[in-house]
Amino acid sequence: MDLNGILQSAERGLWGPGTLALLLGTGLFLTVRTDFLPWKNLGWAMGAALGREARQSGGTGGVSPFSALMTSLAATIGTGNIVGVATALVAGGPGALVWMEVSAIAGLALKYAECMLAVKYRSRNWQGQWQGGPMYVMRAALGAPGAVLGGLYALFAVGASFGIGGMTQSNSIAGALGSVWGVPAWAAGLGTALLALAVVSGGVRGITRVCTALVPAMALFYLTAGLAVVLGNWENLPAGLWEILRCAISPRAAAGGAAGAAVSWADTVRRGISRGVFSNEAGLGSAAISAASASCGDPVKQGYISMTGNVIDTMLVCTVTGLAICCSGVLGAADAAGRAVDGAPLVILAFQTVMGPAGGGFVAVAIVLFAFSSVLGWEYQGETAFSYLFGGRGLPTYRGLFCLTAAWGALERLEAVFRLSDVCNALMCLPNLLCLLALSGVVSRETAAFEARRRGK
Repeated sequence: MDLNGILQSAERGLWGPGTLALLLGTGLFLTVRTDFLPWKNLGWAMGAALGREARQSGGTGGVSPFSALMTSLAATIGTGNIVGVATALVAGGPGALVWMEVSAIAGLALKYAECMLAVKYRSRNWQGQWQGGPMYVMRAALGAPGAVLGGLYALFAVGASFGIGGMTQSNSIAGALGSVWGVPAWAAGLGTALLALAVVSGGVRGITRVCTALVPAMALFYLTAGLAVVLGNWENLPAGLWEILRCAISPRAAAGGAAGAAVSWADTVRRGISRGVFSNEAGLGSAAISAASASCGDPVKQGYISMTGNVIDTMLVCTVTGLAICCSGVLGAADAAGRAVDGAPLVILAFQTVMGPAGGGFVAVAIVLFAFSSVLGWEYQGETAFSYLFGGRGLPTYRGLFCLTAAWGALERLEAVFRLSDVCNALMCLPNLLCLLALSGVVSRETAAFEARRRGK
């Protein structure tokens, strides 16, 4: 068996039903353990995340809570919110969209807990800046076994940053620019690498400064256009919503691919949950690395702010993409060869129902913006993991290697890289979930104490 075949087998095994059940089960366990407060306080958390206080850094060697949230979202709001949603709907039918939302709701407690713990157990680096993440939590709270788990987690995070953070994103940028405007892949890769190097050379503050400006602008840009597509097909909205709900709960086959190809209800659930997990990354621990850089002095409050990323990433951006596809009537379309239209071409078809030929250019711009933000977000997370492994030494080397892999990724076929990235993500997920389960008592106590303070009890 060649390397690609080995990685394919590992990917299927690691991201099988057992892992997805562990993710959902841990999320629901933490939800119950915290008395459903991540759900009950979601409105308050959104207000805290978007309020004026969250934009103030506090001058404590960290970035503002809002900037930390935007850096986390930069990594999660990527091409998966466009291409990945289309792929999930083709493979799992329209009902997959509902199960994406289920994974996001269950993942609220996961993201809350991992980000809260990251702030609680963080430390300062040699420059006096906050740094943390699951690897720091494992080392500080779980003793010698935690130090081993933390080292493995950091190693897998570095690997994932090169793959899904650098190579695959630059490949998506090159594909979008090449298909619409004929930009050579080498030029797209070189431009991506040089822009990324210019940003990351400024360290965490440079990265968060760009992400704080870029992420809200691109999200509003895409959501506005996506809602325009949905409203432009408003007459199909009731039927589209009914089909989404029917296919989500019906054990009978639902139309998914070309010519109404049947997909099982199990496929609908699996595709929806897995795409939701890959969209918001709740349970992987990556968002906790960004959360630890925040100047917020209360771990619980920062955990609440950080968990709102699930709302913005999955419940808003992915939902708008899914509704645009389902309401525009393009799901199930086939190309000239009779194959199901999938990925970016399917989203382009949906946007063209309202925007005409300009829809292709719009989707290409959205892919470029989303992918570049993921490059920056993942670079910071990989850099922090690299710093953990090597005690803060060699960061210029990591940054250079990251940008080189981004340039190289634009020129390569990436099946093996995608699979290696998925394997690294799964290997990040497993020790992180074990850590969350082991520290669930800490999460519960800290949450209850904060709630008592917040309500003046």
